[in-house]
Amino acid sequence: QANPFQHRICRVFSTSDSGDDSMSFEDFLDMLSVFSDSATSDIKSHYAFRIFDFDDDGTLDRKDLEKLVNCLTGQGEESRLSNAEMEQLIQNILEESDIDKDGTINLSEFQHVVSRSPDFVSSFKIVL
Repeated sequence: QANPFQHRICRVFSTSDSGDDSMSFEDFLDMLSVFSDSATSDIKSHYAFRIFDFDDDGTLDRKDLEKLVNCLTGQGEESRLSNAEMEQLIQNILEESDIDKDGTINLSEFQHVVSRSPDFVSSFKIVL
């Protein structure tokens, strides 16, 4: 089954100037090094944050979080959360993660949450 983040992974690791998200061999090696067991949690969380920042604005806002949840739960009607469920989930994520209470999650807030989750490194391999 296709990875729901495949396009974001290519975009984040691509150094192509053409905007087509193509990856050079060096880009591919960089990607593999981030997914390797030897990469630190900080490196993994940095790239996970970039992958989850769908609009590339340096923060995870409500729209990014909604896209993230939809990617993780699937796009089908049977797996889609209701509007109320989605809103509650996003609110819970922000309450847990948004330390400065600005309505978004920045990289340091994301890394703080990840540092409290010892299973992040192994789940990062599964998700991506």
